[in-house]
Amino acid sequence: MTTTRRNRYLSGSFAPVTEEVTAHDLPVTGRIPAHLTGRYLRNGPNPLGVEDAAAHIWTLGAGMVHGVRIRDGRAEWYRNRWVRSGSVADRLGEPRRGTPVDERLDVSPNVQVAGLAGRTFALVEGGIRPYELGYELDTVGPCDLGATPEGYSANAHSLFDPHTGELHSLAFLYGSDDIQHIVMDATGTVRRTRTVRVPGNPYMHDFALTEHHVLLFDSPVVFSPAHLATGVPFTWDEGRGARVGVLPRDGGGAVRWFGLAPGLVGHTLNAYETGTGEIVVDVVRHGEGFDIRDVGASRPTLDRWTLGLARGTVREDRLDDRVQEFPRVASLSTGRPYRYGYTAAVELYAAPAGPGDDRPEEGFSNALLKHDLERGTTEAHEFGRYGTVGEGVFVPAESPGAEDDGYVMAYVFAPERAATDLVILSARDFSGAPVARIHLPVRVPLGLHGNWVPDPVTRSAPGVS
Repeated sequence: MTTTRRNRYLSGSFAPVTEEVTAHDLPVTGRIPAHLTGRYLRNGPNPLGVEDAAAHIWTLGAGMVHGVRIRDGRAEWYRNRWVRSGSVADRLGEPRRGTPVDERLDVSPNVQVAGLAGRTFALVEGGIRPYELGYELDTVGPCDLGATPEGYSANAHSLFDPHTGELHSLAFLYGSDDIQHIVMDATGTVRRTRTVRVPGNPYMHDFALTEHHVLLFDSPVVFSPAHLATGVPFTWDEGRGARVGVLPRDGGGAVRWFGLAPGLVGHTLNAYETGTGEIVVDVVRHGEGFDIRDVGASRPTLDRWTLGLARGTVREDRLDDRVQEFPRVASLSTGRPYRYGYTAAVELYAAPAGPGDDRPEEGFSNALLKHDLERGTTEAHEFGRYGTVGEGVFVPAESPGAEDDGYVMAYVFAPERAATDLVILSARDFSGAPVARIHLPVRVPLGLHGNWVPDPVTRSAPGVS
């Protein structure tokens, strides 16, 4: 007998939700740190409908932002809202919000959500404009954050440098051999841009900053117009190598390229200059043959590249060989020497094999990882059987005395409730009991990226990652 396997990205921990929910005064186990005042927000694809379930991949679908508002030690509300692009508003039978610059690129951003200068933005990439959201996550409309005359704009992995107050984006356009480095001030106003030619239109999802440089990641994963009809416009080009480019941040000088073993940078943990003529770059790297339709097949690991600027050399090292993704650091460590990094274990477990197998449908592993890069050790916080977890976000303590003096926040599935908790861990006592678990009334599907966005009255850095 032949059985049809369900698409993992439409079932189990990945399965989209079908309703928008508002809940107030959420129950809490433990104690929320009293100084936290703001919102924990996370974006991710949540399709309203799927035409071809067999061909569906995780990164497709309208963006849905999930948020928890915290103040005075209480979890005041939980909300989830679709980002209402024109097509999403039409599908929901609602008036459209604002007017997009280009109807063809009017897509509901589904990768990141961030706060800047008291405003909230849903972000994606590829020249698709951000959408602005209200404080309670209702859609305001498309906006011009980071927009340049050439059609680029702020994107999902814009990086805020807390030491200079600059917001950096490295933006690409589908079908173009040019990328653009966009520098904004802390209000989101574009201050300078630089266009760089990178032939072949590689998929440049992320980048890195150091004190004086921008690091570009070229790879064999390239945009392919021939694959547009499949919904996955990328392919692995066997004849193309991988390399990392070093571009001066001040706009002077050309890119210097360093060759690498074939692979794709999923996301950057951090990068910094050593003071001895080297640049250290820590990334989550996907191996040869990366296919966006199967995020676990390439088994991403945490790797380090050490670039010798004077000698023109590069050394590649493995920091941790566990399958992991979604790296984060303390915001004050961005672009500077640092010790600690945080990732999510993303080993995909299989669907139930048959009667007697009590595993849930497919999802991620149940652990967050803390890497001590000075000692070369890794500590895991496991959330119990089937407690699937995605990206963890570092939030500093009120008056931090050390780099890891703070908390790691993440949405974690609680199988005993068939719903999700917002879990707050102590970064210093990482494997210990959670500081608090905020109990949401519904399940939050596994998603992509988010941020802790402090209210504007606080002095914290903008919640941009």
